[in-house]
Amino acid sequence: MKLIMLGSGTSTGVPRVGGPDGMGDWGDCDPNEPRNRRTRVSILVESEEGKRLLIDTSSDCRAQLLANKIPSIDAVFWTHDHADHCHGIDDLRVMRYGRGGPIPGYASTDTVRRLRSRFGYVFAGQDGYPTIVNIDTLDRLRIVAGFGIEWCQMAHGPGETTGYRFEADGKSIAYATDFSEISDEMIETFHGVDILVSDCLRRDPHPTHAHLAMAIELGERSRARNLVLSHLDKSMDYRTLLDEVPDFVTVGYDGLEMMA
Repeated sequence: MKLIMLGSGTSTGVPRVGGPDGMGDWGDCDPNEPRNRRTRVSILVESEEGKRLLIDTSSDCRAQLLANKIPSIDAVFWTHDHADHCHGIDDLRVMRYGRGGPIPGYASTDTVRRLRSRFGYVFAGQDGYPTIVNIDTLDRLRIVAGFGIEWCQMAHGPGETTGYRFEADGKSIAYATDFSEISDEMIETFHGVDILVSDCLRRDPHPTHAHLAMAIELGERSRARNLVLSHLDKSMDYRTLLDEVPDFVTVGYDGLEMMA
């Protein structure tokens, strides 16, 4: 099974809009290191049979799918409804072309409700346009497109986000973004996973996101074989961070591909 990191940046991306002469605010990140240029977070997992699951429709969804040569998906999952994780939802329209029906989509009950209220046309069609996504809750979900699915709810400051574990071909990839504390349920869900992609906003603690020490703690406690850091802000220079992390940790970047 393959992980493709479509985007690895925080909600404003790296560089942020602004900076000297409008060229972008890179913070501590070296603008000459291509792996510091980060779009908003999203991943894709692919099985040996070529089935693909998209996790989150980031604000940069179209550019990410083109950059990674993704021609189609078999289902989409959302972690939560914050803008950087769902506002690229309209880019699913072209993924609907040529299909016999809507794209299957899944999220927690609250996220389904919020997405329906904001993007009704996506889930019910409008003015003669067909439904793009047939969305459902995760309650009874176990298998999608040949992938085994496990999930858990995670604290995201005062809110919640959904963590996922996908299994296929005897391998496993998990995704834990936008969490602010580690729960026993998370450790159980991610235990022994081959690849764990983790939220890692910055080095200092943050009220709604994991920082570097927390991300590494999650990887160690869950006994993940490989930990990949994501949702990185402009303080997290790629090469500097690379020298700080343990051997089982990979600093994520846009376009990273890993085999589980």
